[in-house]
Amino acid sequence: MASPRGELLQEFYSIGDVCTLTELKPHVLRYWESQFKVLSPAKNRSGNRVYSRREVELILLVKHLLYTEKYTIDGARQKLDEHRKGGAIRTAARAALEVEVLESIERELAELQALLNDMPDDRR
Repeated sequence: MASPRGELLQEFYSIGDVCTLTELKPHVLRYWESQFKVLSPAKNRSGNRVYSRREVELILLVKHLLYTEKYTIDGARQKLDEHRKGGAIRTAARAALEVEVLESIERELAELQALLNDMPDDRR
């Protein structure tokens, strides 16, 4: 199970790393890059995308706006612009990261609870 908890320690990430951290598919990330100007990863000499920690945080913010807050692409773009103009985009990105981490912990706890429930009483 992928989890953003504690894994945002590197400075740069491949698209595969970002997919694992964010639980998103590569085509979703590429599409979002075309829709959100704040998402513009650099490319290495081989032409592969290289995401900074800040971009991973912004991706999690976009994911939060689209999947949790249920904004449309246009609505999420406007919200990002509001955060950026207000100087609060990093704060909003960090808050989205915290929500993602908490949701990940809740999923993992639910999985552990299910495993425990399936375990025979004499093995608990």
